[in-house]
Amino acid sequence: MQAEIIAIGDEILIGQTIDTNSAFIASQLNAEGIQVWQKKVVADTEEAIRRALDEVHPNTRYIFMTGGLGPTKDDITKKTLLDYFGGEMVFEEGVYEHIKKLFAGFKREPKEVHRLQAYVPSSCTAILNESGTAPGMRFEKDGRYFFSTPGVPYETEHLVGDKIIPWILNTQIEGKLYHKTLITQGRGESDLAEMLKEWEDALPQELKLAYLPSPGLVRLRLTGSAKTKAESQKLVEDGIAFMRDKLGDLVFGEDASSLEEIVGKSLVQKGLSLATAESCTGGYIGHLITSIAGSSEYYLGGMVTYSNQLKIDLLGVKAEDIESEGAVSERVALQMAEGIRARAKSDFGLATTGIAGPGGGSEEKPVGTVWIAVAGPQGSKAKCYHFGNHRQRNIRRSALMALDRLRKEVQKIDY
Repeated sequence: MQAEIIAIGDEILIGQTIDTNSAFIASQLNAEGIQVWQKKVVADTEEAIRRALDEVHPNTRYIFMTGGLGPTKDDITKKTLLDYFGGEMVFEEGVYEHIKKLFAGFKREPKEVHRLQAYVPSSCTAILNESGTAPGMRFEKDGRYFFSTPGVPYETEHLVGDKIIPWILNTQIEGKLYHKTLITQGRGESDLAEMLKEWEDALPQELKLAYLPSPGLVRLRLTGSAKTKAESQKLVEDGIAFMRDKLGDLVFGEDASSLEEIVGKSLVQKGLSLATAESCTGGYIGHLITSIAGSSEYYLGGMVTYSNQLKIDLLGVKAEDIESEGAVSERVALQMAEGIRARAKSDFGLATTGIAGPGGGSEEKPVGTVWIAVAGPQGSKAKCYHFGNHRQRNIRRSALMALDRLRKEVQKIDY
């Protein structure tokens, strides 16, 4: 089965908004073996939307449209779809009852502009949107299904993940593709490719490996395309088992899991706590950790000690060590990790100190030099890394490397 995605919005075309909806929709479709043929981004005009619909590939069965369903006058998608598929606007009482309940929770009354959102083309099936006011819509034409969702990401994620994909699986033919992704940290794309070269060269035609690098991580997606989904799954699972064995602890998770999520689960399972001391990462490690629901169970807190004086005053770093070794050094990183661990009374202390750039480097310590230290029940360890000269990438790579160092230390605790 084949699908296409049409993202509608001038704000996407001019770079004001990042199109996360298309990425989410594609990931959901691929997970169920539905191949995404192409994605388009079009302007908020009737002409652009109609042309995108007219140019859908003949073999495409499912078309996902996202954006342009809000209550304001510039959201013209619904009117365009009415003209394209025919019919008339009809009032959906169930949709309006939902809108009224939603506003009642805010102790407000819906306005006329919100009531208008309960009108949908008679040629569609309305899809109740529990996460917002604008319903999704499903149209059928010439054996194809067209789905329209609002541009707000969490509303699209709800409608696609909870409503539309289950409807497709329950009413349509099951796909034959099967995907699985391993997530690695610590080695680059070329290193991983070298480690897997012989195995990858011998892969059957029905099995494909894709390298998906991002700052600090490389995802390895294995796709099976055999005659049945069961055969595809068997090919992929066997391949995943081989890669896990070959890559060892470079692999930290599968599919949509994140490093911060894996670390959190490990800490919870062993009843361990964590505190962080950050310099060059500026609190980014703490941000990643606290983005996971339930992180208060294991994360006690952290300090962003950007200046040398705060390292001395709050973490107990020795002034003479900063003077002799510099703030970006093994001794300072270790004292930061040990200092936060002692002050927070946590099982683990995690620390970073480095030169994020683009300035501040030297011949001895170039931009991208970062020391990462972990202090825990089995002692304290620090290691130096060199990440390059791009500030934002350095911050993210440093944070992910720190979490991975912590992950490996937590794994060593046998209780």
